[in-house]
Amino acid sequence: MALTISELARGAGVGVETVRFYQRKGLLFDPRPGSVASPPGRRHYGDDEVRRLRFIRGAQRAGFTLEEIRELMDLDRSNDRPKARAMARARIVELDARIAELEAARRSLESLARECAKSDEGPCPIIEAFER
Repeated sequence: MALTISELARGAGVGVETVRFYQRKGLLFDPRPGSVASPPGRRHYGDDEVRRLRFIRGAQRAGFTLEEIRELMDLDRSNDRPKARAMARARIVELDARIAELEAARRSLESLARECAKSDEGPCPIIEAFER
C-alpha cells in the first residue's frame, strides 16, 4: 500500500499538519521523495506508518505524553513488557487522580446549580463561587 500524506492523515482521522508534527518530533518516519515506491517529489507511506500513527493516537487517548509514547515505541522494539506495564500502571494512577478531581468538580457544580435554582433573586451562587 502506498499512501500520500493526506491519505495517511485522513485514514487516521487527523490533519496533514498533525502528521508533519509527529514527523518533526521523530515519532513518524518521513519518507524521502524519489524512493523506489515514490514518484519524484512525492512521499508515500505504507502499513508501518499507518500502524504507528494509530498507535500514537491511541496512546494519546490513553493520556500518554509524546515523550512517553516515544518511550513506549522504544519498549516495543526491546520487548520490555515489565517497563510497559509499569508505565501503564503509573498512567492509571494519574487517570484515577484526574477522575477524582473531575468527580469533585461535578459534585460542586451540582450543588451550586441546586443552590442557584432555589431563587432568581440576588447574586447567582455559581458566579459568586467562581469569583472567590
